[in-house]
Amino acid sequence: MGGPRERPPVRARAVHDLYFRLTGGATIRLMDWMEGSDATEVARARAGDESAFRALVDRHSRAVFRLAFRMTGNEQDAEDVVQETFLKAYRRLDQFESRANFGSWLYRIASNSAYDLLRTRARRDEQPLGDDDPDSPDPLSSLPAEDPAPDRLVFGVEVRSRMTAAFARLSAREKSAFVLRHYEGFTIDEIGRTLGIDTNATKHSIFRAVRKLRTALLPLVSQT
Repeated sequence: MGGPRERPPVRARAVHDLYFRLTGGATIRLMDWMEGSDATEVARARAGDESAFRALVDRHSRAVFRLAFRMTGNEQDAEDVVQETFLKAYRRLDQFESRANFGSWLYRIASNSAYDLLRTRARRDEQPLGDDDPDSPDPLSSLPAEDPAPDRLVFGVEVRSRMTAAFARLSAREKSAFVLRHYEGFTIDEIGRTLGIDTNATKHSIFRAVRKLRTALLPLVSQT
């Protein structure tokens, strides 16, 4: 006691926290970020005021891009999703219920657009469900964290590389469900409605994504 303390090992963190670092941005749910009322601009846009719709685009485009980039992992694809989202929103303004939240409505359009894009470029079918329990606690809590010290930088680069590659290999459904659950705070029911699947399929999709990401990082865990 009194002597120098030994440097602690790399701390644990969940994979969803690591992927958040890869995509950048703040940990906030899109619908929570979109505070305030858009009612005035929506009403004006419905009446044909193009400047009002441009105001809505300016207000929401950054958050929509962040969501799209997290889901697609590609800047060009994310930009395409943003463009498609606002084009659909403009064409469907007459379907928007004035009592609803415009940001939430736009959010669902963006999620569906990104999911559709992912499905069109899916590289492989989803893996069998297996016997894992989708309601079990997040198994990623014991994964190592990236330490800012110089002697940890090489390890951090390897973690980042494995994480990026593993996320790219997820199926469209797994990737979408994982992002919507862990980064945008969707409930299981909300994810199911967005992706057009039932509750059990939603849970399994999230769990499979977590399991695959964990598996990709297990070799690094054993090195710490």
